[in-house]
Amino acid sequence: MTDIAVRVESLSKQYRIGARQAGYRTIRETMTDLATAPLRRLRRLGQPSPENETIWALKDVSFDVKKGEVVGIIGRNGAGKTTLLKILCRITEPTEGHAEIQGRVGSLLEVGTGFHPELTGRENIYLNGAILGMKRGEIDARFDQIVAFSEIEKFLDTPVKRYSSGMYVRLAFAVAAHLEPEILLVDEVLAVGDASFQKKCLGKMGDVAREGRTVLFVSHNLGAVEALCSTCMVLTEGHAEEFQSAREAIRTYLGGRASDGVAQLRTGDFAGPLKNVIEFYSVEVMGRDNGPQGVLSPSEPIRMRAEFKVHEPVLGFRTTFSVFARQVRLLSLHDSRVGKTLYPGHYAAMVEIPAYFLRPGEYSIALGGYRDGMVDYIWGTDLLHFQVAETWDEYNDAMNIGLVNVPRSGYGRTFTGSRGKTQE
Repeated sequence: MTDIAVRVESLSKQYRIGARQAGYRTIRETMTDLATAPLRRLRRLGQPSPENETIWALKDVSFDVKKGEVVGIIGRNGAGKTTLLKILCRITEPTEGHAEIQGRVGSLLEVGTGFHPELTGRENIYLNGAILGMKRGEIDARFDQIVAFSEIEKFLDTPVKRYSSGMYVRLAFAVAAHLEPEILLVDEVLAVGDASFQKKCLGKMGDVAREGRTVLFVSHNLGAVEALCSTCMVLTEGHAEEFQSAREAIRTYLGGRASDGVAQLRTGDFAGPLKNVIEFYSVEVMGRDNGPQGVLSPSEPIRMRAEFKVHEPVLGFRTTFSVFARQVRLLSLHDSRVGKTLYPGHYAAMVEIPAYFLRPGEYSIALGGYRDGMVDYIWGTDLLHFQVAETWDEYNDAMNIGLVNVPRSGYGRTFTGSRGKTQE
């Protein structure tokens, strides 16, 4: 029996944009159009004919997911993440390519997906179970767990159209996680819930992973992706990068701006009267691993280190590091040299930002220095970018996710793009 839960080969999805479908027309409108058609054709002579613009939401995406893996999918808005999950759920058909699903699929793509607004919460639980192919007795056995997890027992017999978005997602996640699909597809819906509910959901997803079920997790919460996922895929404008570890994928996603936490500097990066006296040649940012890192956790102190060369004696030179966010300076830190003379040679300066001082986001480093009591200085901006990502290290330790491949019974299905061969 194959250990592949999801297989995608050359999957593509094309959408047409800017085209509006014509509505129904009366007989009178049709007759009027017939009479004026020759005049319209004369006006259009010599004019370029408008064409419907198309975009590829996904283009030639291929990957395999083994049973029991928890795979993260990250990318910017519009990269094709939700489109990919909708194809795997058979909500939409691919334009080209081929995909295979081995097992029963549960999905949580957006608030209210799969719920009938006129039915109550209780009725929707049974409806979703029936869609997953479960018998009433199986749903009854898990009903109390679903209600307890969702914490909406008071509103269980209220039509879900009267639920808030938070209540919707509570019930939807509880149903998706407790009705035991072999494959769970989760899109960025946990952002709707409050902090305690997100913590509960991430813990439940950890339990699902330990049980050997397969999870595809789409999220902009890079910390949750790093804590939960064994591997990760980056989507960029519909194109997929190869699977990487979660940390490596996050660095790929952040691109060259986060880089690997170190930058080689040139004289041209700096300005000021001391430009020919002080020569900075490298700067790096480090976390708890004591090595250059482009992505750091808020829970770890952040150290910035610069190396430079002094070409002639300089009295009272102090190195200054400044941290910027969106071109606004947040803080500046200086090394501890006060009143000392730096003689020709190589030097290093390091400062430290305490843990939990910077909130999650992207930052840049400016570097330079000045002589005490003088206007002589050297300064360079936008030298190195780094990212503080929201990480949930306590989840990583508490859940201790050990992924195992556990064969599970189920059924398989195959579907392809409309331009290729279709199998069922």
